[in-house]
Amino acid sequence: MNAKSLLPTEEQYLFCIRCGQCVTECPTFRVTLKETQSPRARVMLIRKFLEGELPPSPNFVDQIYSCLDCMACNAICPVGIKPADLALQMRAYLNKTQPQPWIKPLVFRGYFTRPWLIELSMLPFILYQRLGLQRLLHSLGIDRLLPAQLRDLEKLLPNPLPLRPLRSSLPERIPAKGERKLRVGFFLGCFQNTVFARGSAASIRVLAENGCELFMPKDVQCCGMPHLGYGELDTFLELARHNIALFEGEELDAIITDCATCGSTLKEYGKYLKDDPDWGERAEKFSHKVRDINEFLVEVGFRKPARKLPLKVTYHDPCHLRRGQGVWKQPRQILEAAVEEFVEMEGADTCCGSAGTQILTHYKTSAAILEGKMEKVGASGAEVLATGCPGCQLQLGLGVRKKGLKVQVLHPVELLDLAYAFENEREAK
Repeated sequence: MNAKSLLPTEEQYLFCIRCGQCVTECPTFRVTLKETQSPRARVMLIRKFLEGELPPSPNFVDQIYSCLDCMACNAICPVGIKPADLALQMRAYLNKTQPQPWIKPLVFRGYFTRPWLIELSMLPFILYQRLGLQRLLHSLGIDRLLPAQLRDLEKLLPNPLPLRPLRSSLPERIPAKGERKLRVGFFLGCFQNTVFARGSAASIRVLAENGCELFMPKDVQCCGMPHLGYGELDTFLELARHNIALFEGEELDAIITDCATCGSTLKEYGKYLKDDPDWGERAEKFSHKVRDINEFLVEVGFRKPARKLPLKVTYHDPCHLRRGQGVWKQPRQILEAAVEEFVEMEGADTCCGSAGTQILTHYKTSAAILEGKMEKVGASGAEVLATGCPGCQLQLGLGVRKKGLKVQVLHPVELLDLAYAFENEREAK
């Protein structure tokens, strides 16, 4: 794909009326109160760059990468400008035309394209937890000597991490429980396979409980969202073709994922490959079958547990689920069926500040956004905070630990799985 084809057209940026509605919704502007950190400003910066009035300076590049891609600005713009999409397009263009840090190809082409390496990279963190080194660090107060960003990174991963990746512990084909009603593919994302393996194991049990036979290919690779986010479009397309080929040989009613980011990305394979004569139609067929697990369970009519969990639960909308896929009622329907008390949190659909890597690249902004979110979580009085994105789970889990809240962070379908188990326990008694 040549660089020129990546540039936005005039129609994508020229008609911004600078009304400011996007400013009110933008999480980076809310915490910085800087105009350059607003969608309106990013659109103007992009326009000036495209018209030759602004060079690709480090500051310009930083403003383009400071966007969280939460898509709140896309949703509210009265004239249809999509600032978040423009930021991603500019990243792809800059990646093609400007010198990039040496580490970028190592991370996006060397690491994220090798599932075995992602799995292996978790070993030091598992040992750090299981050998008691993390507990020792905290008990001696050494963590308090670290800079704030390193302190947060040290607390980011949940404890305990799974000892084994889920992909290595489950067969490729998993039968339905009882009568088979549907045959589905299950797309197991990178973090769901490693960090949140217990959550995805629960998703698989719930699908089987609801009459689904599952096909979970061992050779699945990253969905490609990290690559899209950092402008590595060519590698993204390679990953897309690989994943499509894995699933298209199977007769499947749907392709399910329990990761909001994966789901949003997989549903866009058709869009990004539409002009490819060999892959356009294949990609469209694939994307048409993709469903978020919450969306799918409500669509097919999931079995409601006979007994609800005695818990008070609130919910955070992942940006890539609510705005990226238009899925927001379904997780709430699942939670209302699984728990005794579901409460709406104020600002449930506002970004938590994760955006995958913002804690690394724009730490102060990410931490400030998280602080505001955690105030809302605490005010809800919930015992469990449910969300359907691993990036959000990591960020919100960090927030819970920093605030010392007695709140678990779980996927909505984990709670449905627990409700099924609770129902069976009560019946056994």
